[in-house]
Amino acid sequence: MEYFLDVILPIPLERMFTYRITRAEATYIKQGMRVAVPFGKSKLYTGIAYRVHQDKPLAYEAKDIEVILDDVPLVNPTQLKHWQWIASYYMCTLGEVVRSGLPSAFLLESETMILPNTDAEIDETTLDDDEFLVIEALKHQSSLLIKDVVAILGKKTVLPVIQRLVAKKGIQLKEDIQEKYTPKTIKYIRISELYRDETALAEVLNSLSRAPKQSKAVLSYYQMEAQTHKPIKESDLVAEGQVSKSVIKALADKGIFEIYYLETDRVQFEEGDKDVDKVALNEFQAQALEAIKNTFDANKVCLLHGVTSAGKTEVYIKLIKQVMDQGKQVLYLLPEIALTSQLINRLKAYFGNAVGVYHSKYNVNERVEVWNSVLQQKESAQIVIGARSALFLPFQELGLVIIDEEHESSFKQFDPAPRYHARDAAIVLAQLHKSNCLLGSATPSLESYANAKSGKYGLAKITRRYGNVLMPEIELVDIKEATRKKRMQGHFSERLFKEIEETLAENEQVILFQNRRGFAPIVECTTCGHSVQCPNCDVSLTYHQHRTQLRCHYCGYHVALPKACEACGNATLDTKGFGTEQIQEELKTLFPNATVGRMDLDTTRGKYGYQKIIAAFESQEMDILVGTQMVTKGLDFRNVGLVGIMNADSLLNFPDYRAHERSFQLMVQVAGRAGRTQKRGKVLIQAYNPYHQILQQVSTYDYEKMFAEQVYEREQFKYPPATRIMRITLKDRDYNKLNEAAEWLAGSLRNSMQGQVLGPEFPAVSRIRNEYIKHILIKFKPKEAVHHTKKSIKRIQLSFDAIARFRSIKLVYNVDHI
Repeated sequence: MEYFLDVILPIPLERMFTYRITRAEATYIKQGMRVAVPFGKSKLYTGIAYRVHQDKPLAYEAKDIEVILDDVPLVNPTQLKHWQWIASYYMCTLGEVVRSGLPSAFLLESETMILPNTDAEIDETTLDDDEFLVIEALKHQSSLLIKDVVAILGKKTVLPVIQRLVAKKGIQLKEDIQEKYTPKTIKYIRISELYRDETALAEVLNSLSRAPKQSKAVLSYYQMEAQTHKPIKESDLVAEGQVSKSVIKALADKGIFEIYYLETDRVQFEEGDKDVDKVALNEFQAQALEAIKNTFDANKVCLLHGVTSAGKTEVYIKLIKQVMDQGKQVLYLLPEIALTSQLINRLKAYFGNAVGVYHSKYNVNERVEVWNSVLQQKESAQIVIGARSALFLPFQELGLVIIDEEHESSFKQFDPAPRYHARDAAIVLAQLHKSNCLLGSATPSLESYANAKSGKYGLAKITRRYGNVLMPEIELVDIKEATRKKRMQGHFSERLFKEIEETLAENEQVILFQNRRGFAPIVECTTCGHSVQCPNCDVSLTYHQHRTQLRCHYCGYHVALPKACEACGNATLDTKGFGTEQIQEELKTLFPNATVGRMDLDTTRGKYGYQKIIAAFESQEMDILVGTQMVTKGLDFRNVGLVGIMNADSLLNFPDYRAHERSFQLMVQVAGRAGRTQKRGKVLIQAYNPYHQILQQVSTYDYEKMFAEQVYEREQFKYPPATRIMRITLKDRDYNKLNEAAEWLAGSLRNSMQGQVLGPEFPAVSRIRNEYIKHILIKFKPKEAVHHTKKSIKRIQLSFDAIARFRSIKLVYNVDHI
């Protein structure tokens, strides 16, 4: 009787592939184990075992699996259910979810190995120079990888050379799978069994009388062992005993010391020194905690709507402690990696080494260790803090999911697939684990607040800041008048300039918010009006002064700043608009004694980039911090007296149905960074139209009014939360073909669906990386059977793919587009 295994491959395939296995393998393999399988002509992939059965595939001949990679499942059944939900709801393949969910170290792909062909003699006179170099290298090495050949030949196009050598029977090719994860080991020292008793020790010291350094190393070892009663690290012995590693090696060679290695986690925290029971909640926090518990008892998701600096984290800490006491795990999701560094320090103080961290700035090995800790339910990963990718971890006993700053658009994944929203996916994960789920925000998204209003979610509120600190005073500054009267100093109004001066005089710090990085978004010729464009995208290049270059923020193309206009040749180039770099330069001129820092994508590229800037600002090494929206998100600085928003109009006039909601959220959040201790903070918002309804609502913190107005407008124009939307994006390098395909697809969708189909339409940036882009927007009512709608879209896609002319066109589905 034959046995077969369905395998999920980490590639965008609509279905699983079936492989042949032996009876012994069928009893050994469990769902969730990794198996290496052949796919295509010679490639090997790591797949996830899904189901063992006896149904032979009819469409193709089943191949044998190559090797079983795990002893125990790496992915648990609840995870697979969750991943299948993500694939189904967000209209992508299960393979894409697996590739996104598993750390890349687990997805071993084969590497092509080049071996000498021992069965045939090759005539070296027939070889060209490149071929000869490869054959010569194989005389000295048993095998080569493709990257080795690239290094030997000094060029990247090596495949033609390899193909010619295969044709001449000079080499053979073989696929080899290699493990990417390397555990971190620490070198330890112990005394050999022979010298453990006192008489043997005396003999050793006598024998070392002429080697004082070695004698000192042995004595230091015994002293350390007596003091710590723990295994002794080599590095500690070197430091404490003040001996070199060569001395220790000499003792190991003599058989006195033994060297051994122990595996350790790469990321470790000290034990917590604060007691959760001593965290005192004020009456508003206590009421919110009670409301949250009542909601959890009713098996509902709870939304915690607390003003900025209301002490939401203390409420979370109380809830986390209760879940940990039950021996369950906690997932704490944050929208930005920048936030994790501050939060880690706060949670570490209470929970010590029980905190694990998982996000994309961690390297592959660190992520594998957190994965294994969660899988094995180790104490070091009882609480996992992370950005959206932490959703995919193999939780066994998940008791609580916290989604902090739930309104943030950063929770939505845009590229590559799966294009999931971490908040919504986390709510489903909590339901699958039958665990509690808490959303927290000072400015909830309209969808979450609408769900709370309708009774679908529970609602808890904290309306006062912790310690009864007053909310910052918000003042709107009319820069239209100031510009007309020429009263601006660069991009600073007189009012903002004076406030910064006063704040710095009182030894307080300032945060300035400008939602654009770089120096200036446009470099324009004042003679002919020409501006430098990106050759690959339909956007102008942004000027970055510290590198003296123009950069495209879409494709990364960059070029040195030209000395003269490329169109008319005149040296009359000028910048238009301003970014964080320009604000930083102006501040250095206006306040030469102040230390000015900048926090944007350019300054936070490294693993600890965020941490360094946040730590420097917290320890008051900087007086003024200029930043993009990174500075708005839940950071807690105790000494900020003033927050300035440089240009509110750029946020409000964005061509997007969420522009007003986002502007309100961003401005209230950035305002919340001010005055977090006893003294009332101040916020200045510069705008050309200070009478705009959203700015008026921000100045009075009137979330309810903003919510009512926005929901009414969206109901009129059929946008979420009243309607659900999905965006289909078509991409191709051929402009005419794209237009034709988009019209065909939109026509087919209109014919088969009751929902509104808008478009096709070019977006504001209609070409990125030399691909033209068109959008089709589909709207359907929340109560409609979305499942059937998606099925009919997939049916239309099959007809679309069958048209040979349209095969090169990429289709991207973005469900619940934001």
